[in-house]
Amino acid sequence: MRHGITATALVAALALAATACGSDDDSSNGTSKSSGELSGTVTWWDTSTAGSEDKVFKKIAEGFEKEHPKVDVKYVNVPFGDAQNKFKNAAQSGSGAPDVIRSEVAWTPEFADLGYLAPLDGTPALQKVDDFLKQAAASTEYKDKTYAVPQVIDSMGIFYNKKILKDAGVQVPRTVDELKTASKKIKDKTGKTGLYLRGDDAYWFLSFLYGEGGDMVDASNKSVTIDNPAGVKAMKVVKDLVDSGAAKTDATDGWENMQSSFKDGKVAMMINGPWAVADTYTGKEFTDKANLGVAPVPAGSTAQGAPQGGHNLAVYAGSKNLDASYAFVDYMTSVKTQAQVTKELNLLPTRTSAYAQESVVDNEIVGFFKPVVESAVERPWIPETGSLFAPLVTEYTKVLTGQTSPEKAVKTTGDSYRKLLKGWK
Repeated sequence: MRHGITATALVAALALAATACGSDDDSSNGTSKSSGELSGTVTWWDTSTAGSEDKVFKKIAEGFEKEHPKVDVKYVNVPFGDAQNKFKNAAQSGSGAPDVIRSEVAWTPEFADLGYLAPLDGTPALQKVDDFLKQAAASTEYKDKTYAVPQVIDSMGIFYNKKILKDAGVQVPRTVDELKTASKKIKDKTGKTGLYLRGDDAYWFLSFLYGEGGDMVDASNKSVTIDNPAGVKAMKVVKDLVDSGAAKTDATDGWENMQSSFKDGKVAMMINGPWAVADTYTGKEFTDKANLGVAPVPAGSTAQGAPQGGHNLAVYAGSKNLDASYAFVDYMTSVKTQAQVTKELNLLPTRTSAYAQESVVDNEIVGFFKPVVESAVERPWIPETGSLFAPLVTEYTKVLTGQTSPEKAVKTTGDSYRKLLKGWK
């Protein structure tokens, strides 16, 4: 039995919050109906990268305070890896949850299914709905209601060090086979490793899975597909990259290891997304930003594809300051704000009209990633999507480190999925 805020209690909390915000008395937690002026505190959990992205988002949040002097935005940067469970625990207990959370796209349907998010249809948070990219809006909808607003959208490509590839006399690999050939030449000519393959996060495995024509599940048919022959082939592909020396990998601290290796010029390539650009530019190899190249992820034997990712802004259903929270979400997802985020962080907007802004039109990273995003593979927007990665990453890491076979890895993962997804084939 789930303890904490039940669906009934959340409805009551919403009703109380609406009543408080609509009263004629001035309230420190809400909006004064008589003045129409926003006031009180909005706690925002931002899950962006600390040390680079967080500084920009904090500054933008301060801009909201300037427009609404009586609102205090309490900015909290929560490590991405901790945020999903931390929010669920806080919402479940009814204590300590933020008013607004930056939700990874796969978390949104899960949080909505649990009753932790306020529906946004008809609220000031959701403005000009038709302006959002369809693929960005898809992750915000659950059971015919909208529970979040798209903030940024992304996908993955192969980042490469132009100088190293030039010194080795190789072109940017377009397929996995070309990647192996290029990596051997890079090793022979420069002594450096071709690719850093992150081994502690199964999200980095998806491009190889899609490349062999596979997927984790088929939501439309309620069937598990990770243990199909395509899943086995994809596991064999990544294992071969490591065993052949074309790639190096890790079992822990993957992000830090990957970024430092690439920024210091120890590896020539890595697979990553636009969220990594700001941090990558801080590396000694990219003092000259022009040395960074980005290309589509290498294709597999069947297809070429990268997962669709991104982040939404969602409002906690138990918030005591819904009006200010709605206004804050609207501000943070406006065309002006999205253009600023693109200019400073190279992240892709979710609003169609933002792509006409000068800072977006002239952005080289956006120029590459927009067509990649448009052809990206959507993950299933089901409550369990975020939970599919835990069993997969365990087996993925075991394959890369030689602790299990590709066949056993996908079978074990498939069995876990069927326990999680009751009634699925």
